[in-house]
Amino acid sequence: MQTLSETQMLAAIDAGECFEATLDDHSLTLKIEEYVPYICTAIHAGQRLRDELQANCLLSYHERQHEEDLFTDQLITSFPITLCVNDSRYEYDVNRAPDQAIYQAAWGKQVWAEPISAEQKRTSLAKHHRYFRILKAILSHLELRFGGCLLMDVHSYNWQSRDYPVAPVFNIGTARINTKRGKSILQQLEATLADIELPNIATTVQRDVVFMGNGYHSYFINRNFGNTYAIPLEIKKIFMDEYTGEAFPLVLDAIHQGLYLAVLAAASAFNDKFKRAKLSPSQLLPTHTDRGLIAVDKALHKLTQNFATLSYVNPTNLSQEKRRFLSRRHYDPQFTYNQLRIDPYEFKEQLYSLPVADIQDPTVRALYRDVINGYATKAEMLSKVGTPEFLYNSMRYYGEPSANDIANAEFFLHAAELPGFVDEPEDINAEQAKKMFQLAAAEMKLDCKVSISSKIVAKAMVDNNRKTVLINRDAMLTQTNVNALIHHEIGVHLVTTLNANQQPLKVFKLGLPGNTYTQEGIAILAEYLSGNLNMTRLRMLSLRVLAVDMMVKGFNFRQVFNRLTTDYGLSDDQAFTKTMRVFRGGGFTKDYLYLRGFRDVLSLYKERDITSLLVGKTGLDYIDTLSSLIERGIINPPKYEVPAIAAVQPKSNAIIDYLVSSIK
Repeated sequence: MQTLSETQMLAAIDAGECFEATLDDHSLTLKIEEYVPYICTAIHAGQRLRDELQANCLLSYHERQHEEDLFTDQLITSFPITLCVNDSRYEYDVNRAPDQAIYQAAWGKQVWAEPISAEQKRTSLAKHHRYFRILKAILSHLELRFGGCLLMDVHSYNWQSRDYPVAPVFNIGTARINTKRGKSILQQLEATLADIELPNIATTVQRDVVFMGNGYHSYFINRNFGNTYAIPLEIKKIFMDEYTGEAFPLVLDAIHQGLYLAVLAAASAFNDKFKRAKLSPSQLLPTHTDRGLIAVDKALHKLTQNFATLSYVNPTNLSQEKRRFLSRRHYDPQFTYNQLRIDPYEFKEQLYSLPVADIQDPTVRALYRDVINGYATKAEMLSKVGTPEFLYNSMRYYGEPSANDIANAEFFLHAAELPGFVDEPEDINAEQAKKMFQLAAAEMKLDCKVSISSKIVAKAMVDNNRKTVLINRDAMLTQTNVNALIHHEIGVHLVTTLNANQQPLKVFKLGLPGNTYTQEGIAILAEYLSGNLNMTRLRMLSLRVLAVDMMVKGFNFRQVFNRLTTDYGLSDDQAFTKTMRVFRGGGFTKDYLYLRGFRDVLSLYKERDITSLLVGKTGLDYIDTLSSLIERGIINPPKYEVPAIAAVQPKSNAIIDYLVSSIK
């Protein structure tokens, strides 16, 4: 970080330059990464006290620290424009008028052993004046540039050592602001703050309960700037031990992320209310890609790029064990697997040593932390392939069917037994299907290969690394099967693979948490919208759910196989494949996610645009973050469309539509 004089800082602001600098007397730090019509301040975050004053101070460092607003500067680091005071409020308090800015006593305690000299007061008050000259320059520039400005002034307060009847997590002080004029802004801020989820803490938001917002900082802004709306926000010190000053990292991080979203929402409401600059929502968002993000993304990709789950979970002796089982029904398949090519403990150590804290945007930082946690769980799961512990770790990673999942599966199975549903003939072999896949890929203008494989379990799948669609050598398909697989494998899995390759961030090649559930949900949605989701397919998806449920409940391989053949009429070949899929590795619960993913993606599709989910291997929980990153230009919108979703008029089947609309 550079050091600038006041003159240099003011000149840079006047010229509209972006910079991050500490004032040459170290009293404050100003960051302007880009010019936007909002700014965050932390005026009581500092703890510096000049040596000459410290020697005269009756209060210990701990006593002074108790009344400082520790960590408030950290809570605003993600915003494009921040102004933080580095000096202790015990030297001068910029939230008090100049004639009251230097304490003689504070919170019932005498501050100075000897009255400070006139020269010492002049030095401290010069810093006080300097802060407001710089603040005035910033707000003047923003008002001139945008026609108005929102200022969020972030503070914190002690509550354990105070006797407040009510102590909200967030207290908005409105004494010096026009609440009628800013009604929509305050309501948006309050609503977004109230949505913050804190670990083991209920989030409460109130106005003027603990503090009224009567400070000089707000007074100065209101007196000098008619188009700046300044909101003082006090945050209860639940993110730290107020007695020791020790931070609670999980709470601090949750507030950091939530405050980021709340201020952006308030800035958007400010823009909608006044519209002086006629900015679009995306112009209110930070657009820079920080160096910390790029470094973590690159390192994460290097560490995990060849971490293919199915290559370790799919049996290497599948054909032999299938023959043995089908010829001897009392035989339990003895599957073997590829050896894990990583040391899982070293791998996890490397994952958790990635400098995720260097990512500036808290929503993106949370996303990468989730990815890292997901890979750590996956590494633990794969280290247990072929052992009883694998099932437990599979349930940790993928989950297991809920009562609702089972009810939906049974609903479709019951519907499939009604008269009128006739199975098509499976008269298309792998070679014929390959030609159809190649033609479809050419029509979609997708650069890929289509190959026949003897090493895959599914009828077809996409090899992401090779941009190749693989078709099972032994597959026999109906025409609807082929059409559905084209939309499923090429129209979704391949399209999102190619879109991921267009992204500046490599994490979308690796996959966000929940990407299996999301990808399969979108893929089955594509089957449905293209008119290729039939009762046979819904029945098979439902049987996957029940097969996983039986396996989790302790059924062995033969028992699940027998249930599928006897109770549900599957052929030996179909039943073996279904059973093997859920028993591979030692108990692989992934298959129940297809039906759940379809349900949840379809519900979201009916409510909003899901295009942002197509940028790569994404997750439903991150759709808002993805949309924001696209708006800000940090990631690219999807280059390739999913044909079924992009279609103006999706194909319809009245019976399937009715059944699908009935799932819960």
